[in-house]
Amino acid sequence: MTSDNISPAQIRTFQPGDLPHLLQLNNAAVPAVNELTAEELLDLVNSAIVVVVAAVDDVPAGFLLCVSDGTGYESRNYLWLSERFSNFAYTDRICVDQSLRGQKIGDALYARLFAHLEGTGRCFVCEVNERPPNPGSLKFHKRLGFEEIGRADNGDKAVVYLKRDPEPATSA
Repeated sequence: MTSDNISPAQIRTFQPGDLPHLLQLNNAAVPAVNELTAEELLDLVNSAIVVVVAAVDDVPAGFLLCVSDGTGYESRNYLWLSERFSNFAYTDRICVDQSLRGQKIGDALYARLFAHLEGTGRCFVCEVNERPPNPGSLKFHKRLGFEEIGRADNGDKAVVYLKRDPEPATSA
């Protein structure tokens, strides 16, 4: 960890033994994310461009699952974004153990995602629930430089779509 990373977590990519922990984290975060079965989560992991995991004492305590453009993913939010953008990295879900929130784990997960896709020209997109409300996530994403690009009311849920510009390549 760098000195400016005050997260208590080790940030790494997904490992196969992480799945049960990630499923528990995901389903504890409902309704901010939709509930999944182990099979559904494994399908998402297998279709992701990257899954970044925050581990505390070697146990996953958070994760960010990112899907690229051009997949067959059928999420209505992903489809909305696909109609408007190309060359993107879609944060399908970010979850952090509730007991560890406020410790910059989400920041560290996104920092790893941004570094992973640095120089690719991919913009970063996501959506945040407006109904049911998730003001903490909206504030968090805006603090990270995401800006509102649209809204949708899907009946059971209403969302705000957000976008952040690509990470430029840094010279070595």
